[in-house]
Amino acid sequence: MQDRIWKILDNSDTFIGLPGGIGTLEEIFQIASWPQLNIHHKPIVLLNVDGFFNKLLNFLDQAEEENFIPHLA
Repeated sequence: MQDRIWKILDNSDTFIGLPGGIGTLEEIFQIASWPQLNIHHKPIVLLNVDGFFNKLLNFLDQAEEENFIPHLA
């Protein structure tokens, strides 16, 4: 898995998260954490098909409002 994610990082200008399962969420959150570590500063986009990510986005908004995470975008 780690080799795959580094290949994605090296060969991408933008990251697009599609609806998926636990592995997809793991990759999205890993990539989303890297700007804080100065590993990359590339855009990250979630393709929110039929509101798939709505509850996740609400959770992230709440976490930001409560200062658990920084403003992501």
